[in-house]
Amino acid sequence: MPDDAQNWVPSRDEDAALVTGRGAFLDDLDPLPGTLVAAVVRSTRPHARLRSVDLSRARAHPGVAAVIGPEEVRAALRPFPLSTGAVMPYLPTGVDKVRFVGEPIAVVVASDRYVAEDAAELVAVEYDQLGAVTEARAALEPDAPLLHDDAGSNVATDRTFSFGPVEERFRDAAHVVTGRYDFPRYSSVPMECYSVIAHWTEGNDGPSVESWANFHGPFSMVPVMAGALGVPTSRVRLHVPADIGGSFGIKAGIYPYVVLMALASKHAGTPVRWAEDRVEHLMASSTGADRAMTFSAAVDADGTVTALRTDLIDNVGAYLRPPEPSTLYRCYGNITGPYRIDAVEIRARAVVTNTMPTGLNRGFGGQQLYFGLERLMDAVASATGLDVIEVRRRNLVSSFPHETATGGVYDSGDYAAALDLAVKNADLVELERRRAAARAEGAFYGIGTALVVDPSGTNIGYVGLATPAEDRKPGRDKSGSTEHVRMSVDLQGIVTVLLGSVPQGQGHATVARKVAAQRLGLPLAQVRAVVDMDTATTPWTVTSGSYSSRFAPLVTSAVVAAADTIAATVKAAGATLLEQADPAELTLAEGKVVHPDGRSVAFRHAAGVVHWDPASLPDGVPARLYAEAEFSPRETRAATADDRINSSLCYGFVAEIVAVRVDPETLEIAIDRVSSVHDAGTVLDQTLLDGQVYGALLHGLGGAAYEEFTHADSGQPTAATFLDYLCPTSAEAGFDLRTDHVVTPSPLTPLGAKGCGEGSSMSFPVAYANAVADALAPHGIDITRLPLHGEVLHQLLTEKENS
Repeated sequence: MPDDAQNWVPSRDEDAALVTGRGAFLDDLDPLPGTLVAAVVRSTRPHARLRSVDLSRARAHPGVAAVIGPEEVRAALRPFPLSTGAVMPYLPTGVDKVRFVGEPIAVVVASDRYVAEDAAELVAVEYDQLGAVTEARAALEPDAPLLHDDAGSNVATDRTFSFGPVEERFRDAAHVVTGRYDFPRYSSVPMECYSVIAHWTEGNDGPSVESWANFHGPFSMVPVMAGALGVPTSRVRLHVPADIGGSFGIKAGIYPYVVLMALASKHAGTPVRWAEDRVEHLMASSTGADRAMTFSAAVDADGTVTALRTDLIDNVGAYLRPPEPSTLYRCYGNITGPYRIDAVEIRARAVVTNTMPTGLNRGFGGQQLYFGLERLMDAVASATGLDVIEVRRRNLVSSFPHETATGGVYDSGDYAAALDLAVKNADLVELERRRAAARAEGAFYGIGTALVVDPSGTNIGYVGLATPAEDRKPGRDKSGSTEHVRMSVDLQGIVTVLLGSVPQGQGHATVARKVAAQRLGLPLAQVRAVVDMDTATTPWTVTSGSYSSRFAPLVTSAVVAAADTIAATVKAAGATLLEQADPAELTLAEGKVVHPDGRSVAFRHAAGVVHWDPASLPDGVPARLYAEAEFSPRETRAATADDRINSSLCYGFVAEIVAVRVDPETLEIAIDRVSSVHDAGTVLDQTLLDGQVYGALLHGLGGAAYEEFTHADSGQPTAATFLDYLCPTSAEAGFDLRTDHVVTPSPLTPLGAKGCGEGSSMSFPVAYANAVADALAPHGIDITRLPLHGEVLHQLLTEKENS
C-alpha cells in the first residue's frame, strides 16, 4: 500500500462507497418485510402459438405463493402504449403467441429463488410452432412470417421525408455514390442486470403500486405503468436506488417486468422481488437496434456533397417497445452529420422480427447513422480521387449557428480545428509511413477517419415524427428537454441538491456539488447531492432522466438556476447582518457573504437568519431556503407541420482517427493508434469527461470487433452466454490512445456545457471499419458491416478469391 494511501481522496464522490463495498444496489436493499421471490417462465420458441399453459403443478408446489400466466395478464393488464398506430399490442407476457425466445409466459412467486425456479420447471407449455424471421430486410419480404396478425405486415412505421431539391441535385451530380450497409445488434452488458421489487396494495381509495427498480427512465415509466395496470398515476410510486450497476441505455427503455411483478404481487398478496440472471439478460432484456441501410450522395466534381438520400430499416425486435422507434429519429436533426448538405431525403422504417425487443444503447441512433454516413464519405473520396480527410474537410460546416435541412440547429463548434488537432495528435505522416512499409511487405495496415456531430439534451418531440403531421392530434404535441432540481439550505448552512437525473455511474453527484459550490461560493464540504430517486418526492417531468447525454447541458443548468435563487435569499439575509447593506452589492465567496468594503458574514450565519429570525428580512424577501428550479429551453420545440425539428438542444463534435494492423497469417486485427478529439463545450470536470471518452470508445470497440447477437435460421439465439457473446476487456484496451479537446461553449446553456457521454460510441465503430477497409483496399474488398474480426476477414478474402 502506498505511504499516502490513508490520505487518498477519491476524484468522484461516488467512488469511496463503491470501492469499499458499500454501494446501495437494489439487491442490497430490503425495503419491505415479507418480500417473496419470483422466477420467470420463458418461451423456448422464437415464434409459436400458445396452445396451452398449465400452471397447476407449479401452484401445488410447496413454498409457492402464486403463479400467473397468460390468462391473468390478459384479464388484468392493458397493452403498453405505442409511439405509432401500428396494431401490434405489447404486454409483459405472450398471451396468444410468443414472438421471441425468452419472452415471458408465466411468473412463479415463492419463498425463495430456489423454490421459484424449481416450480417454474413444472409449468407445462404446449406450442404450435410457426415460421420465424430475424433480419430486417427478410421481414419485409411478402412471404415473411407475420408476427402480429392484425397488423397485416411486419412494418411498424414507414415514413418518407424530403427537404430541398434532392431530385435536381442527383440529376445534375458529377458523381452519384451509393453504399449499402448493415449495423449489428449489440447491447450494453451492464454489470448489474435488471432488478425489480413491486408491492400491490388495496386501500379504501383503491389500489396502489409501489416499486423499486434499477431503471433510469423512471418518469416515463410511471404513466406507462399506470395505464397498463389501470390505476391513476397518483397511485403509482417508483423508487430508484443511488447505485445502478451500469446501463448505458439498456435500463432506460420500458421495463415490462415492473408491471409484471406488480401483477404478481397482487396475486401473491405480498411484495415480490425479481432479479434477472445473465442468461435472461442476454436473451430477453433489450438490445440496440440493428439497421439495414442504403446511403446515396450526389457529388460535384470538386468533392462537394450536394444531396443525401438515406433508406433506414431498423429491426426493433418482436414489439415496438417504447421509446422505439426512437433509434430512427434521435439523430434526425443531425442526419447530415458535420457536413453542409441542404438537400436530404429520408425513408425511415421500423420492422418487427422474432428477436428480443430493442431500445436505447449508448449513442443510439448515432451508431447506426454514422456507420452509413462515414462509410459513404470514404466512398465519395474514392469516387472523386480525393484523400478521405480532404473530402471531409471540403464539406464541413464552418459557421455557427448552423441550421440543417431537417431542422437541427448546431449551436457552436469549430470542426476544422478539431480535425486538425486529431490529425496532429495522430502523427498522420508517421501512420502513413507505417502503412506504406506494411504494404511493401505484403502486410495489411489501414487508417480510418470518422467525424460525427454528438447530439445532447434530446428533444423528445422527435418521437412525433413517426406519425404523419396530418395524423398528429392538435394540442397533443410533444417537445422539450426539461430537467428539474430541488436545492435547500439547512440550519447549519449545509446545501443539499436533490437530482432527478438518475445516474448510472457518470458522476452526477460530483459535478452537481461542484457546480452548486462554485455558484454559491462555498467549499465542497458544505454541499451534498442526493441521487436516489422517488417519483413521489423528486421533482420531475416525463422527459426527466439520464439518457442522451442530458446531464451536462440540462441538469447543471437547473442546478445553476436553483443556486441563483438560493443566493439571492442568502444575500438579502446577509445584508441584514451587514447593517442593511444593499444585497445587489454583495458576493458569495469562500463560504461568506462579502461586502465590497471587505466586511463579511459566514454563509451559514446568513442562512441562519432565514431559519431563526425571518422577521428581520427585508420586505418581499421570502423566508425560504429551498428552491425548485427547472431548465426548459425554448429551442427544443415540437415537430413542425413540414416535419422539421431541432431534435437536440446542443451538438458537440468528435474527430477520430484509427490505425489498425492486420496479421497476415491469423488475420487478427490489432489497433495501433487512436487519436480522438472531442468538443463538449465547457468542460465541467476533466476527469469525468476523460472517463466518458474512454468508456464510450471501448463500448464502440465492442460493437466494432466483438459483440453481436446472432440467430440460427430457425430463429434460435446463438449468443446467449458469454461463451458466444464476446465483450472487450482491459486486455483489448492496450493500444496507443491519444485524446484531446476543443472547447466551443454552447450559447444555449448557462455554463456553456454540452453532453459528452456518447461521442466515441458513435464514431469509433465506423472509424475502425474505415481503417480495416483501408487495410484491405489493395485486395479490392469493401467493408459494409460489423463486427470485424479475423473470421470475417477470412470470409471476405475467401469470397474475393473465389469470385
